[in-house]
Formats: sequence, C-alpha cells, structure tokens
Amino acid sequence: MSETTETLGAHEVAAWLRRHPTFLQQFPDLSLTLVVPREEGSAASLASYQLEVLRDKNRELSKRLRELFANAEENERLAVRTHQLALALMRQDTAADTVRAMAATLAEDFNGDLVQMVLFEPIDGLDENEWLQVVKRDDARLQPFRDCLADGEPLCGRLQPEKHALLYGDNADQVQSTALLPLPALGLVAVGSRDPNRFFPGMGTLFLQMMGEALETALARYAR
Repeated sequence: MSETTETLGAHEVAAWLRRHPTFLQQFPDLSLTLVVPREEGSAASLASYQLEVLRDKNRELSKRLRELFANAEENERLAVRTHQLALALMRQDTAADTVRAMAATLAEDFNGDLVQMVLFEPIDGLDENEWLQVVKRDDARLQPFRDCLADGEPLCGRLQPEKHALLYGDNADQVQSTALLPLPALGLVAVGSRDPNRFFPGMGTLFLQMMGEALETALARYAR
C-alpha cells in the first residue's frame, strides 16, 4: 500500500488566499519573504504592507536601541560617581570626616533630596544632627529593619511608615521614595526623594552595594 501526498498548485494557493484575505495579519513575517512585482493594482498594496511592517520593526528596534544607549550612559555616570566616592572616602583623615563625605556625596551627586544615616555606635568628632542619629543595635525602633540588616541587600521604593518615621522623623511626609542601604556592621544609609518614581522596586542596586562596601572599607581603618 503506497502513500500519496496531495500537492497544491499555485492556483489552489491563490484561491485559498482569496477566501482568507486576513491571512497575512496572522503571519506578518511571510509578507517580508514574498516577491512582489512593481506594478499598479493589488500588488502595490501588498508592497505597501510589507514596507509598513518593516517600518514598524525598524521603529521598535530604534526605540530599544535608544533605551539601551540611555541605560548605558546612566550606568557609566553611576560608575564614575561611585569611583569618585570611593576615592573621596579614602582621602579622609578621620572617621567623622569619612561619614560627612559620604553624606555630602549622596546629597550632591546622587540626586538625594534628603540623606539620612543611622549608626549603631557614636563616632568621635561627629555629633547627632539633622542627617545623623545614633541608635543602638538592640533598640526596639530597629525591629522593622531586622530582615534587611540581616541580608544586607539594598531596598528601593516606598518604605513602610514605621521605617519612614525612624529615618526621616518630622520630614517623613516629604519623602515619596527611598534608596535604603543597610550596613550590618555600621547601621543604615537612606537617600530619600520627593519624586515617587525616583527609586522603585526592581531597580538595580549594584552601585548602592558598591557604595556601602566603600564606606565600610574606609571606616575600617579607624576601628579600634
């Protein structure tokens, strides 16, 4: 018993396409492989359709390229700033000056509207002020931060009210988003923004981690 294979001719294919005029909408990639004669009539509309598909793909690729280029530029700026921060911290002569340099850099170079630091232990020559407070590691007010301090992973976005209250105090209502850098050996560093979209969950935190490591390394020189 032999098998037979039904072969469609050009006329059958053409007839089928006439009965299914929306076929190319389901498979737009096929339009890019068809050879269309340059002449007036229905073929001209198909050629226009092919051109429009190509234009759509070109616009999408151009959009993605612009986004990639913008991300690359932003990452380059952050890399330069992080490197400059590390150098600035290592140039300081005291632990107090190191912490001040960290706070100043975050406020000036990283678009921070409100920089706040919480240290577990006081530092000689550095008193509590509007951006710095000392809170003992076992203080109950740090309970909401236990998890992030345990894993040391930065957080970005809108923080819970109890975290806001400790970090920003009377200015908590001004902060709509935060980049929080937990330093298990030292305390907490927070950069607050009035823009709710400035810091958001899911944004990259690599540079935040690098800044935290730079601060810890710089302060380690003064550890007793």
